[in-house]
Amino acid sequence: MRIMSTDALTAEDLEFLARPLHGFLTVAAGPTPPQPRPVWFEATAEGKVQLFTEAGSLKVRRLNRDPRASIVVAAPVGEPEHWVSVAGRVTVEPDGAQELCARLGARYWDLDNPTLADQIAQMQAAELLRLVIHPETVRRYA
Repeated sequence: MRIMSTDALTAEDLEFLARPLHGFLTVAAGPTPPQPRPVWFEATAEGKVQLFTEAGSLKVRRLNRDPRASIVVAAPVGEPEHWVSVAGRVTVEPDGAQELCARLGARYWDLDNPTLADQIAQMQAAELLRLVIHPETVRRYA
């Protein structure tokens, strides 16, 4: 096993990223040290990575200044080491965030639980934006 690098997600990457794992998102912050945040995400069939966030979030403000970000996704403890890192430019999209929130809510949580379903409904009631990472560098270890 070794670290490999490409400019696109592979079929194996997409299979790994389809699992309900947390990603750690880092946005460019100029002289401020990076501060990764755990996020829900979805890898698209076109090989992009998307997530949603509130319109007024710090990550949106930072991305408006510098549209670069990366996400790292790792296998959980108890599995052999496996991770994928995607870095690239980010577009902030005004459409599709509510639907993405619903899909990811169902992927990460048991929405038969009324408390969790209510939390997703509250998230969807906020003004959400969809962030799309367009891969320029993909690194992986598997």
